[in-house]
Amino acid sequence: MKTFKLYNDVEMPVNGYGVYQVSKEDCERSVLEALKVGYRHIDTAQAYYNEEEVGEAIKKSGIDRKEIFLTTKVWIDKYGEGKTYDSVIESMRKLKTDYLDLILLHQPVGDYYSAYRDLEKLYKEGKVKSIGVSNFYPDRLVDICLFSEIKPMVNQIEINVFNQQIEAKKWADKYGVVLQAWAPFAEGRNNMFKNETLLQIGKKHNKSVAQVILRWLYQRDIVSLAKSVHEERIKENYDIFDFVLDDDDMKLIETLDNKTSSFFSHQDPSIIEWFGQMVK
Repeated sequence: MKTFKLYNDVEMPVNGYGVYQVSKEDCERSVLEALKVGYRHIDTAQAYYNEEEVGEAIKKSGIDRKEIFLTTKVWIDKYGEGKTYDSVIESMRKLKTDYLDLILLHQPVGDYYSAYRDLEKLYKEGKVKSIGVSNFYPDRLVDICLFSEIKPMVNQIEINVFNQQIEAKKWADKYGVVLQAWAPFAEGRNNMFKNETLLQIGKKHNKSVAQVILRWLYQRDIVSLAKSVHEERIKENYDIFDFVLDDDDMKLIETLDNKTSSFFSHQDPSIIEWFGQMVK
C-alpha cells in the first residue's frame, strides 16, 4: 500500500475509495468490495447519509481498524463552536469507531472558523489523527493556514484533467498541505472517457482512461478518491501501480486543462446563496 506522509507524520494511502452518491443499498457491499480489492482509504461525509453503512462494512470486513484510513466531513449545518465537536462524535458513533484518521470541513461557507477550532480540539484530544478542509480555494486555504493554531493537513478539492488546479497545488505545497481529488473523473462529463488524448495514452500503456487519470494524479502527489459501485471498475481503479506515465504523457495531459470546474464555482454568489438555503 503506497502512502503520502502528512506534515504531522500520519501516513495516508494514495488512492482512496469515495462513497459520494453511493446509496445506502449499495454502500455496504461496495465498501466491502473495495476493502477486498486492497483499498485501505475510505472517504465519506455527513452529507452523504451513508456513514452507518460505511461503518458496518468496515466492521464486517474483519480488517484491523488500524489498517484503514477513515475520513468523514462536517456539513455546514453543523458548523459552530461545540456544535461541530458534537457532530463529529455522532459521526464516529455511526461509523462504529472511537477515532477518525481525518476529519474535514466540507465547505468554506458559514462559521467555518468556529467549526475549525472544534477540529483542533478533537485533534488535541486524540479523537482524530489529522484535520483539514474541503473545497477551499487557494486564498481561503492560505487564510486558514495563517490564522489557525493548527494548519490543515489536507484540502480536498475538485481535480481532474479538465480542472488541474495548478495554482491550488502550488499554494498547498508551500504550506505543506496534501491535496485530495474529488471527482477525478468529473462524473464522466465533457466525454472524459472518450477523450482522444487519454485514449491514446491508455492504449500506449494497455490501461483504461480511468487508470491513466488516477496514475496522473498519483504522479502529481495528489490523493485520488475514485468511486464506483461495480466490482470490476473498483478493481481497475486500484490497479495503477504497474505502469508509469512518461514526460510526454504528462505534457499531453497538461494540454487538456481548461481551468474550469465541471460543476460549480464557490466564488459564484448564487452558489453561496444555494448553500445558505440548504441549511435554513
